[in-house]
Amino acid sequence: MSIPIAAPDVGLGGLSELIETVETERLADGPRVRAFEAAFADYCEQSHGVATANGTTALHAALRGLGIGPGDAVVTTPFSFVATANAIRLCGAEPVFADVDPTTLNLDPEAVREAIAAHDGEVSAILAVHLYGLPAPMDELRSVADAHTVPLIEDAAQAHGATQAGTPVGALGDVACFSFYPTKNMTTGEGGMVVTDDQTLADRVARFVNHGRTGTYEHGDVGHNFRLTSLGAAIGLQQLERLDDFVAVRRRNAARYDEALADQPAITSPPDPDGVRHAYHQYTVQCGARDALEEQLADAGIDTGIYYPTPIHRQPAYADVDASAPVAERAAEEVLSVPVHPDLGRAEVERVADALAGFEP
Repeated sequence: MSIPIAAPDVGLGGLSELIETVETERLADGPRVRAFEAAFADYCEQSHGVATANGTTALHAALRGLGIGPGDAVVTTPFSFVATANAIRLCGAEPVFADVDPTTLNLDPEAVREAIAAHDGEVSAILAVHLYGLPAPMDELRSVADAHTVPLIEDAAQAHGATQAGTPVGALGDVACFSFYPTKNMTTGEGGMVVTDDQTLADRVARFVNHGRTGTYEHGDVGHNFRLTSLGAAIGLQQLERLDDFVAVRRRNAARYDEALADQPAITSPPDPDGVRHAYHQYTVQCGARDALEEQLADAGIDTGIYYPTPIHRQPAYADVDASAPVAERAAEEVLSVPVHPDLGRAEVERVADALAGFEP
């Protein structure tokens, strides 16, 4: 039997909260949603949470809440899921792609500076992605953002439970956006969340995801229906209680792989810098012989994933963007993710570790 790259069962636990929600609450935007917003914001050490239908809508709503629109430019990474850039364009703005660091594969602050300079300093925000669960270099990016008086946004879709210098992801920028898709470190089935300490921004986001509503059949803004269901929130509340345990198991599995790769010169293990808690949404290695590694792991019955085979600036939808990102382009040819999710048994982890250690290019 093959070892899946993602957990086959998200492990929702007991169904009592779901049953109670169905029996006692309205299913759309009920009290469970408010409770989940408050609990998740508290987990992120932020004052306000706004639940959304998915991670893309969270990004879209956060950008709109910041006033990002036509004529604006947002600096971001080309090495992420396409939703990061799509959210910018959905606001009518344009992404400005800066290259990534070759070790972390997160935004390179120096590349961000260069991208802003090449854009004559005319940018409206920086959108950093915590790729694979590893926090981006937020202190350095904050310095860049402050120097240009623009907000710093966290795309934390893959980083639930990660920390940097003891501060949770979600509290490292001006606003943060999460996804609760089933493959993420915690799930609501589908869903997302915006967290911030800014009351005014939170109010704008909350209006935008609820038709611009300011009262009963009163709409002060043009908005969308981007709301999370009460059932999703009920699942989220249960998942949030288990998130730290999920991350701890991911980190334990990752540590075993690190050990297995210590003497494997053909494969570079992902970084886990001092002062950072990597949440290991993915355990992603870099290998110059990626295709051979993928084939050998498949022969051993181990599923793998490539996140992402094509950088965003090379996607057909962004063919009109003039961007150079050689580090991201090289990474797209070398990255390979192996199973690290908490549903793995110890024997399965050992099987993956042995296959990595025994790789022969």
